[in-house]
Amino acid sequence: MLIIDDILLFPIRGIMRVFKEVYNAAKQEMSDEADAITAELSELYMMLETGQISEIEFNSRERVLLDKMDMIQAEESRITDKDEEETDEEEIDDEENNEDSEDDEED
Repeated sequence: MLIIDDILLFPIRGIMRVFKEVYNAAKQEMSDEADAITAELSELYMMLETGQISEIEFNSRERVLLDKMDMIQAEESRITDKDEEETDEEEIDDEENNEDSEDDEED
């Protein structure tokens, strides 16, 4: 019976693997974007310290960058929360499947 289950579920598992790869790529891209904003902020601070830009220009550009960073962090936390919920659901499903398997073995 387990072989039949594996054969029937193979396409679904394959699609899930593709979705996980796309998800991981998007998550990596968000992380890279946050790193780029951090580097840009460092450059902005350096420009202010060396007098290349005025404090007014610095404040406006910093605000834009910090807003972008806040949006990225909010999205990452939302995704992380969803990941934790899905992991909890998977653990519950695994526990139920293990209990069902144990019940089948007892019969």
